[in-house]
Amino acid sequence: MRRGIAATALVASFALAATACGGSDSGDKADGPVTITWWDTSNATNEAPTYQALIKDFEAANKGIKVKYVNVPFDQAQNKFDTAAGASGAPDVLRSDVGWTPAFAKKGYFLPLDGTEALADQAKFKPNLIKQAQYDGKTYGVPFVTDTLALVYNKQLFEKAGVEAPKTWDDLKAAAATIKSKTGVDGYWGSTAAYYAQTFLYGEGTDTVDAAAKKITVNSDAAKKGYGTWLSLFSGKGLHKADTTADAYAHIQDAFVNGKVAAIIQGPWEITNFYKGTAFKDKNNLGIATVPAGSSGKAGAPTGGHNLSVYAGSDSAHQKAAEKFVGFMTSAKSQTQIALKNSTLPTRDDAYTAEVKADPGIAGYQSVLSSAQPRVALPEYSSLLTPLDTELVKIAGGKEPLDKGLSNAETAVAKLVPDFSK
Repeated sequence: MRRGIAATALVASFALAATACGGSDSGDKADGPVTITWWDTSNATNEAPTYQALIKDFEAANKGIKVKYVNVPFDQAQNKFDTAAGASGAPDVLRSDVGWTPAFAKKGYFLPLDGTEALADQAKFKPNLIKQAQYDGKTYGVPFVTDTLALVYNKQLFEKAGVEAPKTWDDLKAAAATIKSKTGVDGYWGSTAAYYAQTFLYGEGTDTVDAAAKKITVNSDAAKKGYGTWLSLFSGKGLHKADTTADAYAHIQDAFVNGKVAAIIQGPWEITNFYKGTAFKDKNNLGIATVPAGSSGKAGAPTGGHNLSVYAGSDSAHQKAAEKFVGFMTSAKSQTQIALKNSTLPTRDDAYTAEVKADPGIAGYQSVLSSAQPRVALPEYSSLLTPLDTELVKIAGGKEPLDKGLSNAETAVAKLVPDFSK
C-alpha cells in the first residue's frame, strides 16, 4: 500500500472496466464455476506474488470458484473503481484503502458484510480497524492490512552520534544537528506530502476538519502551529531541504535505505524495501519509534491500511463467492502467511504469532500502533488531502507563505464539505 503518496488518479480504461465484474465474465456457465474478479492495489513486485499464491490455495479448496486477479496501481484505483462501479462493471472484490471505504459505501457501491461469511471472525479483528470499515452503522469491508507512520532510523548512525530516538520535534532538530556533526550525514529528511504532515496536526491536538462540529480546522491556530513545525524541519543543520519534485518519495526512500540520511517518517509498507538497502542488510539496524510529539505533548500518526470490500452491483452467486474469498484472505492463517512474506501488519491479534513478531520491522511497527489515530469518519475525508498536497509543496518550496497556502487549502476544502463552517 502506498497511502502516503499523493498522486493524481487517472480515468479508468474502458478495457479494464469492461472485464471487471465477475458476474459478466463470459467464461461463467450456469453449471460451471463462478469466476470473481479481484482488483488488488498492492505493490506488484513486493506484495502481489504472495496474494497470487493464496488465490491458488483458495481455488484448490473451493472448486466452484475461480478468481481473476488484476493488479491495479494504487494511485489509479480509486477513480478506476468509481468509474467502473458507476457503469455497473466493477470487480467483485476491491482492496480498498480505508479512506475510500466510507465514500464508496455512501454511493452504494459496497455490500454490507455484517453477518456474512466474510465477517464470521469479526471479534478477532482489532475493534478500531472494524470501526474504520464502517459507515452509517454497517460494515463495508474486512480489515486486510493495517499501518501507521513511524520515525524510522538508522541505529548505527544514531549510536555513532550518541543520540537516542527523539521524543519531540525539538529533540529531533537537536539530534539531526549532532548526527550531521558526528557522521557527516543529514539527520532527518521530511516529506511535503499531506498525509505525512498529518502527524504535525495530531501533535497539536487538531486535524484537517472537526467532523463532530462540522468545522474546517485546517487553517486554525493549532493547525498553523503544527504546519509551522513541519516547515521548520526543512532548514537547519542536519535537516535536509524539501524535495518538491515528482520523485521526492523515491529520493527520500533511497537516501534512507542506503545510509545517506539517518531518519525519515515512513510506513510499514516499505519494510521489505528497507531490508534491500545497503544500510539494513542487518535487519536489526532498523530503528522504529513513535513519531515525535508536538507542543500539546501528543504524538500520533494516521491509522491507515486496506479493507477487502465486496461490490454491491453483482448477482447473488458472485457476492456469495466474493464473501467466501474475503473470509479466506483475511483468516488468521492467510494473514500470518502474508505477514511472513510481505512484512505487512496483520489486522487481527491471532495472526501476530511468535514467528511473525520475529521480524524486527513488524514488531517495531506493532509497538507504535497504539499511538495511531483513526481517520475521521467522513466519506470525503481522503479527498481533503488533495488540495493540501498542492499547497504544501508550494509552501515547502518557498513559492508561497504558510498563511496563504493554508488559506487556499481552506477554500478548497470548503468546496468538498460545503455544509462545514470555517
